[in-house]
Amino acid sequence: MPVGQWFTDDSGRWWFDSGSFALDFAYTGGIHVAVAVAPARLNSPDDLTAWMRERFPMPVAPARSRDLFDATSLRDAIARLALAAGRGEPLATADIDVVNLYAATPDIPPTLDGGSRQAGRSVQTVGQALSTIARDAVDCFGEANHGRVRICAGDCGIVYLDTSRAASRRWCSMQRCGNRAKVRAHRARKSGKVALSAA
Repeated sequence: MPVGQWFTDDSGRWWFDSGSFALDFAYTGGIHVAVAVAPARLNSPDDLTAWMRERFPMPVAPARSRDLFDATSLRDAIARLALAAGRGEPLATADIDVVNLYAATPDIPPTLDGGSRQAGRSVQTVGQALSTIARDAVDCFGEANHGRVRICAGDCGIVYLDTSRAASRRWCSMQRCGNRAKVRAHRARKSGKVALSAA
């Protein structure tokens, strides 16, 4: 599944790689960030249908009202887990249970392109798509990624999964907070040199 999305803020449009498909889903309204706006919000079944069709490479059936309820329940649980993990706080049992419940249902099976026959359904259900998202959340918050769900070191409060090899990612995006930190550091060094030369 493709990971990442464009965010918009006062400085313009910039790419945010959350590191996790489940975290991308949480940004459809579960994680609120005052400084940036994610492009998609789940306010109606049509919004959910559009998000699924944009993100999944295979057809997903149109969402119904019940699907939206399920989707927002899963999304909000993932969001709360992400914020807790980013702060180094214990994960809430109730939120873990929600993720585990959706992850336990059948997901969208992987397929290998190039075959001559259609195996399984030609259109996947929303429930299968939610299970796929929940299984990604299990991976995101699992032991293998312990300490890698972080909150940006800038002032934005954006949560991401650090997938870098050295586990050294500090910023939501080098285009945004990383660049701003570099500019501040450069100005601080420059003003320090000016102060030293004047002394």
